[in-house]
Amino acid sequence: MNTRPKPSAVVFAKDVEAMTRFYREVVAMREVHRDAAHVVLDDAGFQLVIHGIPQSIAESFTISQPPEIRDQTPIKICLPVTSLAEARAKAATLGGQLGPAAQEWTARGFRACDGFDPEGNVFQLREPAA
Repeated sequence: MNTRPKPSAVVFAKDVEAMTRFYREVVAMREVHRDAAHVVLDDAGFQLVIHGIPQSIAESFTISQPPEIRDQTPIKICLPVTSLAEARAKAATLGGQLGPAAQEWTARGFRACDGFDPEGNVFQLREPAA
């Protein structure tokens, strides 16, 4: 029996509810834990933790609409989806965006496209290659 914790990534969020809804619906993740500070989403043994930014810090900045893209960070989360087209449509209704189909590429058995969430964090979605 494996007793190691599941692999995970943490996304710090100003609006925990909006970010939770975005990743839960776009990536089809299941909520497995919630408390006052964070929400844990899970899919196939990987967990995404949406962690609230402390109120004093959250009040010091605003998220523009559309959000300013945070593309100068050294890490990008890559998540699997069944369909990039379906994820693209859902992302657009939930405050984020997935790049257009013309920006998709294929590598190592998957088709991928970059996008951003409602707070401007860049991510990549991958569907199985046809």
